Amino acid sequence: MVKLHKIMFLNSMFMGTMISISSFSWISAWIGLEINLLSILPLLKDKKNSYPAESALKYFITQTMASSLLLFSVILSMNMNNLMISEFNLTSLIIMSSALLLKMGAAPFHFWFPEMISGLSWSNSLIMLTWQKIAPMVLISYLVKMYTILFSIIIIASSIISGLQGLNQICLRKILAYSSINHVSWMLSSLLNSLYIWMFYFLTYSLINMNIILIFKKFKIFYMNQLINIMNFKKKIKFLFMLNFLSLGGLPPFLGFLPKWLTINSLIEHNHFTLMITLIIFTLVSLYFYLRIVFSTFTINSEKTMVYMYNKMSYFHFMINSLALLGLIMCTMINLSY
Repeated sequence: MVKLHKIMFLNSMFMGTMISISSFSWISAWIGLEINLLSILPLLKDKKNSYPAESALKYFITQTMASSLLLFSVILSMNMNNLMISEFNLTSLIIMSSALLLKMGAAPFHFWFPEMISGLSWSNSLIMLTWQKIAPMVLISYLVKMYTILFSIIIIASSIISGLQGLNQICLRKILAYSSINHVSWMLSSLLNSLYIWMFYFLTYSLINMNIILIFKKFKIFYMNQLINIMNFKKKIKFLFMLNFLSLGGLPPFLGFLPKWLTINSLIEHNHFTLMITLIIFTLVSLYFYLRIVFSTFTINSEKTMVYMYNKMSYFHFMINSLALLGLIMCTMINLSY
């Protein structure tokens, strides 16, 4: 049963994000981010476990530092023209961009993100990986075309660091955190050219992430060695789990490939060839550790049973998995019909 105070703070968190993305001034955007921060902290706390409290403290310190930087950059350009969402001078632009990237957890400001995620429950991890990125991303979309070189460096750094640091992880929450940093680099590169591609990318990424986290939450899986024993007796879940990870990596038969395809197309059209090649190469590195998870559930120390264990899958779970896995085929058929 969901407690009443959690519903109140959840609504307040949604409201804070909505204030930020619909504001006309940087001050009101900052207020929305603060409401969002103060609302999510009570949601992270858990009486039965001390790790979420530690993660909440890490999150609070980092977000407070980012909010201070954001407010400082606004005050730095304190006149009536620059208080509106418009052009800033170069110094305040760099400070503001750094503050928003720190809030979002993009490299090289990612140091807090995997450590913080590794102490949270799967429900809170899903909020951190998806909803908490909306407000900083929308605010960055106002700045990204003003100083393309800075954001190109951030995109390349996020892609490289997430690919290399995700290789030696066994904690699934950390793997999804580094995967998120990799997807942030793709989302920022889509923002260079089109807000609509970013929206489609974000919705697709959120849907696939939700599918994977629902499976992890249902079976209380947190580490790679837990996958082997639990998945062997649940064949349907194992199959859907594997395909969702391949979709998250962006393999062509699945929906996860479509937003990357659109992003690559827009990068080629605008002559960002170096950016595109770097993203593709280091996405292959991240795909390697997705495949390592998938193969470990299928091959290593596999114990089969002759007893058929009937496991009923919920209709909601089945439908969102079907949507995530067959989405590319449906989009292709709709496109061909037109």
